[in-house]
Amino acid sequence: MMQSKITEKREVSTFRCFSRKGYALFSCLGREVRIGVLSAATLLCAAPRLEAGNQFPSRPIDKAAPDTLQLGETVVSASRAPMAATLAARQVTTLTRRDIEAAGVTSINDLLKTAVGVDVRQRGGFGIQSDISIDGGTFDQITILVNGIPINNPQSGHNAADFPVNLSDIQRVEILEGAAARVFGSQAFSGAVNIVTRRDSQPLEISASGGSYGTAQAEARTAWAVRGFQTSASLRYSRSDGAVTNSAFNGTKAYWQGSYEDERFRLETQAGATINDFEANTFYSAAYPDQWEATRRYLLSARGESKGRIHLYGQLSWLRSLDHYQLIRHSQTGENFHRNDVFTTGVGAWLSWAAGRTAFGAELRQEGIYSTNLGRPLDESLQIPVRGEKDIRYTKKDDRTNVSYFLEHNLILRRWTLSAGVMAQRNTASDPSFGFYPGIDLSFRPGRGWKLFASWNKSLRLPTFTDLYYKSPTQEGNTGLRPEESTVWRLGAEWRTAVARLSLGAYFNQGRHMIDWVMYSPEDIYHATAFRLDNMGASGAVDLDLQQWWGRKQPFTRFTLAYAYIHQRRHDDQPVYKSNYALEYLRHKFVATLNHRIVSRLSAAWKLRVQKREGNYLRYQNATATGELVPYAAYAQLDCKVTWAERRYNLFLDLTNLTAKRYYDLGNVRQPGFILIAGISFKI
Repeated sequence: MMQSKITEKREVSTFRCFSRKGYALFSCLGREVRIGVLSAATLLCAAPRLEAGNQFPSRPIDKAAPDTLQLGETVVSASRAPMAATLAARQVTTLTRRDIEAAGVTSINDLLKTAVGVDVRQRGGFGIQSDISIDGGTFDQITILVNGIPINNPQSGHNAADFPVNLSDIQRVEILEGAAARVFGSQAFSGAVNIVTRRDSQPLEISASGGSYGTAQAEARTAWAVRGFQTSASLRYSRSDGAVTNSAFNGTKAYWQGSYEDERFRLETQAGATINDFEANTFYSAAYPDQWEATRRYLLSARGESKGRIHLYGQLSWLRSLDHYQLIRHSQTGENFHRNDVFTTGVGAWLSWAAGRTAFGAELRQEGIYSTNLGRPLDESLQIPVRGEKDIRYTKKDDRTNVSYFLEHNLILRRWTLSAGVMAQRNTASDPSFGFYPGIDLSFRPGRGWKLFASWNKSLRLPTFTDLYYKSPTQEGNTGLRPEESTVWRLGAEWRTAVARLSLGAYFNQGRHMIDWVMYSPEDIYHATAFRLDNMGASGAVDLDLQQWWGRKQPFTRFTLAYAYIHQRRHDDQPVYKSNYALEYLRHKFVATLNHRIVSRLSAAWKLRVQKREGNYLRYQNATATGELVPYAAYAQLDCKVTWAERRYNLFLDLTNLTAKRYYDLGNVRQPGFILIAGISFKI
């Protein structure tokens, strides 16, 4: 597992905030204190892998609060209030810019495969048609965010991984495993993925690559900063003939962000768009081998935050998703059109005081869909036309409004960090009364380099519009579904030195009303249903900095090992012939990486991934079900990225699946063999 690393030389206390309060002195009695602004060593303790291109600017001195001096901190998204990575009460997996450059990936989805707690299943390749889940959950049970702004699609989690942001824009990816409703809202059921974008200044970056299966990609990015203003823009185009049958695609992504910051205020804005057309191999059923889909996604958001003793903030976002699906390409059989709009507004505040750091606020989210298949029938006079289509109108509609309030308090006492809070939420589509979802995260730093974690959190997830309404020759939704609910216990430990990082974790997830699509007999179609389901698992990882250990004269730079194990227990007396999602989880996942120099500026990054999935797939021959259930077999995939790095340009060669192993990770989709992609990137 590739994770960020914090180098520590010895156990110290670090001042990040100076004040002339009487109680401040007591927190450091009898302890060694290092003043961060004066010591370079403290930066190593306070920030994960601070290196060129992975640093965050210090916050300006707040003139409105002369008694307090805020020093620069690197924070992670483990709580509502900003919290330094070394002090956070919860484990967060961080994939850094360095991990992205070394991993040899062409999409964010491929990058997430290197995180041992994340399951990525894809029908095609190169990040198209990917389902992402965490800790044995489903693709509908995670929240995906860009700079803290959720981009979940209420229609279906199938398209949630269609990120409206490019690889060149990413500073880091934060993965928070387990229930996170009180941190990221009601849909953060089994975890969250937060993409944090770069804030640097780089006039122009260009990359281009191409290779197997007619694959071609090109990306450009520019970024500028002047007098408190920062802006960047990126554009990417990709296409392929498809690495598996019926998986050709072409797509475009564009992303822009702008910000302004002074001593009293910070404003952040962003806009993104994705345009994809792709052959949808076995998307809903292997009985239809010529499925096709086109998706369009648009994101617009703004967030402003004041500075001072009390930080007040407000944010607005709008997400539109358009979906055109054909069960049989160029045919109206099973053809669907969907338009989703999600409007979100939130206000809140956080403040530091003698008893810790407190955050509180409220959020209003409005989700709506117009569709030819999903929702309640519309009166003919209320139907609206499908843009760009002749004589086709949206005939169905549904919407729901979610109101939530949160309160959280974070307390740091010597070696302890406690984060406790609650989210109260009400949704017009479910129980009219408020539901409460509390959580407690606790960390303890017992000695040099050590950190222990424990947490208990509750969360929920609303059924998607597909869960409720979808109807086709192969699937049938269920309007009687209730929101999923879970209670999650987690334990973990970390040990960090200048050379190594070791992490261990275990969890137990008790789920109620868990939604799945199942068949009850070989001749059946898939039905949306719910049952009680418990997930439990454990994971471990070790990350070695070989240059720190063996010196810089030898060729090896980094070595990592990570393993995760998951087990499920279903509480339901009704036998299921075939599960389509929830019961097809990764029981075993092992990831190993090795980075080394070959000669001069030539280096290589190796990645071995071994997986064993539970469940079976129904074998089809000539688009006809055979009635035979085939268990998913274990498989191993070895990848390598070779790079020649100069100051202004890089040449790279991505070698995927070097052993050309053909395997099944999703029913009836035989994954491709060896893939070669070559490319070049420039910085001006």
